[in-house]
Amino acid sequence: MRLQLAEVTIGTLLLGEVGAVQLPLFKSQLPITADKELVSSAALQSHVKAENLLKRAKELYKIAEQGQEEYNHPTRVIGSKGHIGTVDYIYATLATLGDYYSVANQSFPAVSGNVFESRLVLGHDVPQSATPMGLTPPTKDKEPVYAPLVAVANFGCQASDFPSNVSGAIAFISRGTCPFGTKSSLAGKAGAVAAVVYNNEHGSFGGTLGNPTPDHVATWGLSDKDAAPVLEKLKKGEKVDGIAYMDAVVETIVTTNIIAQTTDGDPENCVMLGGHSDSVAEGPGINDDGSGSLTLLELASLLTQYRVNNCVRFAWWAGEEEGLLGSDYYVSVLTPEENLKIRLFMDYDMLGSPNYAYQVYNATNTVNPVGSEELRDLYVDFYDAHDLNHTYIPFDGRSDYDAFIRHGIPGGGIATGAEGVKTPEEQEMFGGVAGEWYDPCYHQLCDTVANVNLTAWEWNTKLVAHSIATYARSFDGFPERTKESITVFATEPTKYHGPRLVL
Repeated sequence: MRLQLAEVTIGTLLLGEVGAVQLPLFKSQLPITADKELVSSAALQSHVKAENLLKRAKELYKIAEQGQEEYNHPTRVIGSKGHIGTVDYIYATLATLGDYYSVANQSFPAVSGNVFESRLVLGHDVPQSATPMGLTPPTKDKEPVYAPLVAVANFGCQASDFPSNVSGAIAFISRGTCPFGTKSSLAGKAGAVAAVVYNNEHGSFGGTLGNPTPDHVATWGLSDKDAAPVLEKLKKGEKVDGIAYMDAVVETIVTTNIIAQTTDGDPENCVMLGGHSDSVAEGPGINDDGSGSLTLLELASLLTQYRVNNCVRFAWWAGEEEGLLGSDYYVSVLTPEENLKIRLFMDYDMLGSPNYAYQVYNATNTVNPVGSEELRDLYVDFYDAHDLNHTYIPFDGRSDYDAFIRHGIPGGGIATGAEGVKTPEEQEMFGGVAGEWYDPCYHQLCDTVANVNLTAWEWNTKLVAHSIATYARSFDGFPERTKESITVFATEPTKYHGPRLVL
């Protein structure tokens, strides 16, 4: 197989070499598909079969079982044998497709975290809603710390919000205004031994501290209900003692994106699509995002039967569950010239949720790069043409499209739902069970082969095929990109950067 991109493996990576895997290294060559039929939506869709997707899902679960030894259950979290096996499986499959694609590994440093054990006691209570933040460090020496709780003023976003007596105490901070990582860092700088961020909205929540700093302290999220009695006592001047214990690790590892681009088709006008190859540590991730990444792999294989007018670029991102690390890195090292070659990016994450709804990201041109709305409408038109209901969901930074739209590249995608609760109206539209999560096994051990709805997965794979074929044939009528569009489109922080809250 001829590789048109420099190949960097995990074992040989030096940080200074990562830039070697940049898209300007793609080389044009004589067309290898001249004798093939031009791809069409109907033709590509005709090859999509649920049984083939299921076969791939079973293979992926076996790969996830490679993580059993280290994690005591199947997982494909970055750094695990399950994820390394996933990357190998994707690459090996692409390698069987001959010269149709230029394939590259893009290795990069990634921050990974794992909480092995935690406990939080507030007064005489052990709040059930207490949830360790992602990428939280441990308590000192990974031992319990005993300290009073001290309420922090305002939202804990300024050093002045932290009173002097927070030193040696557990900082009790309201959610809001600034990222959780900022609150934890300021608590650490003020001398706190741990931090609790309580919800100022209804319900429990989990989040992530984001990029580690030396000042982060062991940090939990807490529901408004569990926070209320503590706040009441603190406001009255009563003392509330706490016990905080966190056994956790935060480390930097090297992981890998895989990029495959057709050697045929106009390299100046690329349709790009991606899904993430990793799971959370808690489970094998067959729906999240085995369904999306396997859809891409199946369609990349099927596309080889056809020629394309515009290049098609597939991506399998690593580190999505840790905060969109792979896609963030990929976009950050694009030159302006390479950025402009990507006419649009399509995100495919969780395509077969068992209690599914057909969800379309509500990406409008008013607040996103121009072209995002045209892509949104392509999805809507497909569902309408097949008498399938659909619903819009927020385009709020929860998946790998985020870096693309922030750098001026039109984006969008579809999904079938995660931890959200299906409404009675959606039950009428899609079937299933109102009042339950779209994916009851979201980020859990039970996200196995049995957790995928094959009907939804097959229909959505056909829609992904439609999106590929449409733009691989022509960008007629799709908005042109300009140099001005490369500028960062959105700088305001969002509540999400990946699957976890950051704000």
